[in-house]
Amino acid sequence: MRDGAGRDGEILRLRPFAYFWGASTLRAVGGSMATVALQVIIVTVLDATPAQISILSALSVVPYLFLGLIVGALMDRWRRQRTLVLTSIGRVIAFAVVAILLFTGTLDFWTLAVVTLALGVLTLFADSAAQPLLPRIVPRRSLIQANARLGQSETVAGTAGPALGGLLLNLVGPTILFTIEAAINAVAAILQSRIAVTEPRSTPRPAGRHVGHDIVEGMRYTYRHRTLRPLAISIHVWFLANSIVTTVLAVYVLRELALPSWAFGVALAAGGIGGFAGALIAPRVGARLGAGRAIFLGRTLVVIPWLVLALAPLTAASGTGPVVVVVGLVQLLSGLGTGLEDANDISYRQAVAPDSIQGRMNSTIRTMNRIVFFFGALLAGVLMTWLGYQPTIGVAAGIFAVAALIVVVSPLRDARHPEGSP
Repeated sequence: MRDGAGRDGEILRLRPFAYFWGASTLRAVGGSMATVALQVIIVTVLDATPAQISILSALSVVPYLFLGLIVGALMDRWRRQRTLVLTSIGRVIAFAVVAILLFTGTLDFWTLAVVTLALGVLTLFADSAAQPLLPRIVPRRSLIQANARLGQSETVAGTAGPALGGLLLNLVGPTILFTIEAAINAVAAILQSRIAVTEPRSTPRPAGRHVGHDIVEGMRYTYRHRTLRPLAISIHVWFLANSIVTTVLAVYVLRELALPSWAFGVALAAGGIGGFAGALIAPRVGARLGAGRAIFLGRTLVVIPWLVLALAPLTAASGTGPVVVVVGLVQLLSGLGTGLEDANDISYRQAVAPDSIQGRMNSTIRTMNRIVFFFGALLAGVLMTWLGYQPTIGVAAGIFAVAALIVVVSPLRDARHPEGSP
């Protein structure tokens, strides 16, 4: 690695990271477009019930319940770059299947459920490979700059993707949109195949040691660590709240508030703007306040907008303009908080954990996140049915607040990013 590569603004001069960043950006754009398209299809084309919506939301994380810890352990044995390439190819196939089903008029709830499950498996493998691969591509002292760059590009994608997805749905229809999705992931696979990285051979496992031992070792490391333990717990609680708002938002604004699909995409795009701003300032805030306080600040900022949305006197009679403004501001501030804490959160755990346990540490946290998301998505369906949309969002805002409190009352509060790490 060149010594100058870690300085702010120069991380993209590292060619392996540039390819990694390019593929991640393309997939983020495609993912944002697909999210809007799938949400609109679920609500308007399939006319899904609240229970079906919550089931589809939960299905995307079902693979984590059964495979998450196993895949994480395998990522400390397998080549992580090759895994990324194969998952992108798999997404090409999945999106092509959706396009064909839409073209032939055979897409229904259960076929979409199968595709959603397949995409969840691919996402599991991709996420499990990407985070532990990054410390092999850039120096650890440069991780926060690298993650900030990734966060910036992802949030730019979050800005353009939803609006572009909503626009394409109206201009060319869902079949062409998902064909474009397949092409985007094909290009991402090509970029990932060009990443030059040295991946050490796995050390031989002692006789009698199997993947179960590796999983337990990863869990013990994560939940016994002085600062990673509260960080992991805070993330789990945050995911519970996020699963609720993610599940309820689309059906609330599209059905209850009668927001057009293009306007929904515009409102979601504001989250990308906020996320970009948060990722832009994340390295400076992390250096000034420390990783722990930066994470706490980001977690706190997320609480406010969802509480506002829970209390806002909005109805379908409010009109498209006021609804777009309120929902857009909610997305903007929520994205700001998420962008700020995300780069500091991921960089801190990547820098603290040794490479030999990166896959298992990250998969432990990620798997528990998805398990929480699964039950949170199902809970959202129950809460929507019993309490209504806005009270459900209010419950989520309270859970977001708990996630922030866990940081401030634990040793994580005073954690700082390692300096001069090799």
